[in-house]
Amino acid sequence: MASQAEQPMHAEPRAQAHRMRLLESTSVVGSMTLLSRITGLAREIAFSHWFGAGIVMDAFVVAFRIPNLFRRFFAEGAFSQAFVPVIAEYRATRPPAATREFIDRISGTLALVLFVTTALGVAVAPILVLVFASGFGADNGRFELAADMLRFTFPYLFFISLTALAGAILNTDRRFAVPAFTPVLLNVVLIVFAAWVAPQLDRPAMALALGVFVAGFVQLLFQIPFLMRARLLPRPRWGWAHEGVRRVLKLMIPVVFGSSVAQINILFDTWLASFLVTGSISWLYYSDRLIEFPLGVFGIALATVILPNLSEHHARASPEAFSATLDWALRCVLLIALPAALGLGVLAEPVLATIFYGGEFTGGDVEMAAASLRAFAPGLVGFILVKVLAPGYFARQDTRTPVRIGVRALLLGMVLNVVFVLTLLRTEWAPPHSGLAAATTLSALFNAAYLLVGLVRAGVYRARPGWRGMALAVACGCIVLVASIYGLLGRLGDWYAMGTWSRVGALGLCVIGPGIAYLAACYACGLRTRHFRLYAPV
Repeated sequence: MASQAEQPMHAEPRAQAHRMRLLESTSVVGSMTLLSRITGLAREIAFSHWFGAGIVMDAFVVAFRIPNLFRRFFAEGAFSQAFVPVIAEYRATRPPAATREFIDRISGTLALVLFVTTALGVAVAPILVLVFASGFGADNGRFELAADMLRFTFPYLFFISLTALAGAILNTDRRFAVPAFTPVLLNVVLIVFAAWVAPQLDRPAMALALGVFVAGFVQLLFQIPFLMRARLLPRPRWGWAHEGVRRVLKLMIPVVFGSSVAQINILFDTWLASFLVTGSISWLYYSDRLIEFPLGVFGIALATVILPNLSEHHARASPEAFSATLDWALRCVLLIALPAALGLGVLAEPVLATIFYGGEFTGGDVEMAAASLRAFAPGLVGFILVKVLAPGYFARQDTRTPVRIGVRALLLGMVLNVVFVLTLLRTEWAPPHSGLAAATTLSALFNAAYLLVGLVRAGVYRARPGWRGMALAVACGCIVLVASIYGLLGRLGDWYAMGTWSRVGALGLCVIGPGIAYLAACYACGLRTRHFRLYAPV
């Protein structure tokens, strides 16, 4: 038996190796997700240029968001959060044959449920539009277009949920790159349909809905060869009574709500925005897309990587490694998410003008979208923290606590939505749709704070030494960041008077220069790599 003096010597290399695996996996997912977000921005640029912020985009946003809500139930949200811990346990404690049977049974069960749900969704498309965008009822143009679009976008739920299952299987096998790259295909297909298919149709707007349908099929098809190469391709079989399937379903029931709080909030925003002036839904959509960029590149990548690791630590009864992994992730959030949120808030109008201004997207659209982006920006920290903290519960197969917290956050967000919109309609302090964004931000921050408090009170998360010095360094860096941005903005002049490439260059200067200043200030204030060490033994 190793002596006590020897154990740290063996534990540190294991911790170092584990940290390197986490960093490598996060960088792989982050780089692939970065590519996805870049093509996603290209997609939004195409949408804004050809369709602007009016009836077509309002209808499309509603038609696309409805299946995406259900997607959070069957795909990356509830299903993945319940499936990953169970399959991680199977791989760690059971023979390969049992794992294979579990994959076959869960895939067959999910596919049949999805088929029935999709068929019902297509059949009742007009009713769904009335429920989720009641304000369209008084506007036949938007209502009819959204209902027609939904008949083609709803089947996307079937394809993308099976794609998420394939991605979850590959992720648990530590094959992160392919699932992270797959969303790129959605963006490419939609750009093709917006640019080349739309002009060929009598109703060009329908090209967006057709593109969503085709993109879902392409994403699923893309992952099949990689599953075959890994010998993990499911052979779908009905398995409602299978022990593993029933465990996933049991875990899913509360997670369905808990992991979808943000989406439900967004849909409630859409419902309220449908009663506001035409364009409100589109302005919220474009500003939300810019929040999704750092959230996807960093937040979702980090959450994707740590969930299998946390699940494995829990399965192997290693609480120190579990806590240290969470601590490492939270430090990364502080270092990256806080300055990103500040930067987006200060640069809201320049960013929107650079990316979307032109074609059908006017200067007025930029100003309206900037109002909601400034309100969304502080919520970026909350959105990313929820992505990181929720796995701390799901990995331990505790789904009830996040649900209770999520319900409170959702109710708070709904109340604030109504209060802020009514206040802004009466006072005109800001555009009413920006109140919806502000309510979503406060709801996300509330959700994140309660998740963190719950992990601390349960003794699951214990902060490692070094947080005080790191927080002080990041705070100083953020002050330098904001001051640098304002200093540059004061010298660059009118963004609307610039040419396209001049705006791109000016925005690059406002991002890169202050970013370097931020990192330099953090270093000058004592931030070092030791603040990101993973101490716990593996």
